[in-house]
Amino acid sequence: MARIVVQKFGGSSVSDVEKIRKVAQRVKARRDEGWQVVVVVSAMGDTTDELLALAKQVTADPPRRELDMLLTCGERISMALLSMALQHIDVPAISFTGSQSGIITDDTHSQARIVEVRPARLEEALAQGKVVIVAGYQGVSRSKEVTTLGRGGSDTSAVALAAALEADCEIYSDVDGIFSADPRVVPSAKKLDSISPEEMQELATAGARVLNAQAVEFARERGIVIHAKSTHSAGNGTRIEAQPSAQGRVRGVTCEADVWGFCVAGPPDALLELLDTHQVKPRSVSFDLAGRTLVLAPLQDVHAPEVLRAKLPAGVTVLDALGTVTCVGTGLHADALVLRRALSVAKATNAPVTAMASSALQLTLVTSRDAVKPLTKALHEALIG
Repeated sequence: MARIVVQKFGGSSVSDVEKIRKVAQRVKARRDEGWQVVVVVSAMGDTTDELLALAKQVTADPPRRELDMLLTCGERISMALLSMALQHIDVPAISFTGSQSGIITDDTHSQARIVEVRPARLEEALAQGKVVIVAGYQGVSRSKEVTTLGRGGSDTSAVALAAALEADCEIYSDVDGIFSADPRVVPSAKKLDSISPEEMQELATAGARVLNAQAVEFARERGIVIHAKSTHSAGNGTRIEAQPSAQGRVRGVTCEADVWGFCVAGPPDALLELLDTHQVKPRSVSFDLAGRTLVLAPLQDVHAPEVLRAKLPAGVTVLDALGTVTCVGTGLHADALVLRRALSVAKATNAPVTAMASSALQLTLVTSRDAVKPLTKALHEALIG
């Protein structure tokens, strides 16, 4: 029986009809090699952002259920067009939504988590010799509600389907794999041949856009090896798989340029309850000796920022011009060397350090938004080279 491969193509890879035709040719080539192929697609280009902007013209705080109904349209457009493109070049293909593909999620709108995959329809179509196209980023809850999986959720769709189908998993983007930093921010960034799932998950959580953090977590739990590759070239890409650790070595530096800090004196209970009500998942929570709490949340994960700001409890201050720069590697807390060097670099680049957080896998400096890119470049040069 032919091996199955799940290939995921992001929005930039299917942003116009000509690119969709090129993806179709690439899928055909893999099928011609004897593989059974499942393709997961994101929405075309900036479609999701455009739909979100349209919703916010109607209301500053769109109901999450209706927003999910709206945003899932983007991936449906991509899946149907790619299926048409494949059939045009005589490749039998069929498209399915997330719910038709058997992707079952919890009931959380806009940031749902996959709880089960029932791929019976996909297996039936593959047995008929068809290429299966799946709309990424979406699923259906057990109460039959359409849900979306959050930013980058098409990656999670692909990994979940690979696990259910016992398939290989390939994630395609504009770059040939995972780099030690975003090449658009750090031109000297180095491509990594491989990286551990734990390190990749930290990079994704801290702002790296190549892979979705939940997708990497899903792959790690189920032993799926992810191969991150370029849509446009035949490079070797990067394998995300378990590997021997290099203690104390920084593998990557990433940044998040738009972060809100919620600062509160005294107990943070009311603030945390409000954030939970608005489904804002804090990136970190820290306390100081004076009893103050700082809660960080990427602005992109805040559903309606100004609506949330208006509801904040008394005594909460919003620091809305922050960013984070994060160094990722295994065993970074083994000694203070990485922290000392990072603070020295921040001082040399005049980057104010508002707060810090560290663990065995990461060191994060909270700084001003304007200082994020210069500090990222400087830390990469000092710690990676």
